[in-house]
Amino acid sequence: MTAANIRHQVMWNRLITIVEEQAQTLIRTGFSTSTREAGDVSAGVFDLQGRMLAQAVTGTPGHINSMALSVAHFIAKFPTQTMRAGDVYITNDPWKGTGHLHDIVVVSPTFRAGRLVALFACTTHVVDIGGIGMAPDGKQIYHEGLFIPLMHFAKAGEINETLLDFVRHNCRESIQVEGDIYALAACNDVGSRRLVAMMQQYALEDLDDLAETIIESTRTAMRTAIAKLPKTRVHNQMVTDGYDRELTLKASLAVEGDTVVVDFDGTSPVSDFGINVPKCYTDAYTSFGVKCVIAPEVPNNAGSLAHIVVRAPEGCILNAPHPCAVVARSSVGHMLPDVVFGCLHQILPGRVPAEGTSCLWNLKLGAGHGITARDPEADAARASFTAMSFHSGGAGARPTKDGLSATPFPSGVRNVPCEVLETVSPLVVWKKQLRRDSGGVGKYRGGLGQTMVLGNREKAEFAIFATFDRIKNPPRGRDSGGPGAAGSLKLGSGTTMRGMGRQAIPIGDCLVVNMPGGGGFGDPGERAPEAVAADVKAGYVSAEAALRDYGVKIAE
Repeated sequence: MTAANIRHQVMWNRLITIVEEQAQTLIRTGFSTSTREAGDVSAGVFDLQGRMLAQAVTGTPGHINSMALSVAHFIAKFPTQTMRAGDVYITNDPWKGTGHLHDIVVVSPTFRAGRLVALFACTTHVVDIGGIGMAPDGKQIYHEGLFIPLMHFAKAGEINETLLDFVRHNCRESIQVEGDIYALAACNDVGSRRLVAMMQQYALEDLDDLAETIIESTRTAMRTAIAKLPKTRVHNQMVTDGYDRELTLKASLAVEGDTVVVDFDGTSPVSDFGINVPKCYTDAYTSFGVKCVIAPEVPNNAGSLAHIVVRAPEGCILNAPHPCAVVARSSVGHMLPDVVFGCLHQILPGRVPAEGTSCLWNLKLGAGHGITARDPEADAARASFTAMSFHSGGAGARPTKDGLSATPFPSGVRNVPCEVLETVSPLVVWKKQLRRDSGGVGKYRGGLGQTMVLGNREKAEFAIFATFDRIKNPPRGRDSGGPGAAGSLKLGSGTTMRGMGRQAIPIGDCLVVNMPGGGGFGDPGERAPEAVAADVKAGYVSAEAALRDYGVKIAE
């Protein structure tokens, strides 16, 4: 390795630490629980062509990989030669951002000695953006909230107060949303300062040579990984619950030269409801699934993403055009790594896990006029709220290990502590525990789902904006492994609720959320008896299930 290459490697590593500090700044200064508690964010640095050079470790694939496409839209609207110090750009356009209106993307130019040298971008999920809320009941994007086209958030350091007025008058939790927007801009400022300091230390006038090294080194590593794959085409499909009807996600995966091509031809058409997926989000999670298996060690940037081509016919649910409703695009989009894994398992057996819950089981909750029918004696100020708490079912078993329980894969967000939800809303969490016997059976057991029971401390109804899947079609096992347990949504009084849509929890009743378990991997007859005994002792598996599913009798 030459001295120049070593120097570039050192600076590349420095870029990664810079964007990680950028992401952590966003989390520390964010207002919404989705930002500060769940880490539902992304951060990265881009060259002047709009190519992502480095991403923060903290963040979700859906945000990061779709944001990687988003910066090009900003450059098209605001050419680099027109950018000035103090400019900050913003959008939540689902087709030019990260997939739905609740995700706000902010891009800021970085100048050194008066010369534009880079762009920093970040995104986060805000708790509310107006409209009908986060339920997928809307029929068009116009129902789903405030649409912010690509525009200035600040021009030459002057904040766009008109935009903030629109936010204040269109969002139920306007203080949190406005705070998150400032946090987005602030974290880009931190990234810019750290980058300028690095460039001064290494006497860099621009990032051109470093950018080429990063992109070409990554492309070479990606080509090497793809070259090891057989030149073939394989197919897989998955049936999911959908909103009002089941959906089929159909994929073919082909290795063509130095490129992996995933084609979703044959997938179900767009829905009349808000579970549609913009193509940018389909690209994001499909490429993530491919890269997880064939090149997990290769950095994620424009160089590696260029070797994964994703095709989806316009009009299918994975390439929904404007003005389709898309608020719950993650309920479908999060399934795509599992669809891709089903293809890759045929090429690389023993490398991919069984299916998991995949889609998040986030609790999107609220109350107030027009959302619930409150008791007239209730304190309206206390009874009205909007809150979001991130949670997940179990992940699929791995080829050599059990699945992770209550773990959000592929999104990578964190579960939110119960105390946080109880602090920002009048709700109380009466129970939160792992679901025994919910992990799919196998040589390696699927991860467990979890059960949560919630009630309202106030004498008032509250509502859930449900966006749940895996109720009719639980995660499938792999190589003779069994499926995970299906999820369910119920009232404490016993009424079964729908997995999708806004629904009220009556006064005095409670909400019972049973999250799915992950699928198992391998023949359950091959599971070590001591592993079964340990599961029973830990409460993960009942003695009855141990005997029924594994043939292991545990003494009472």
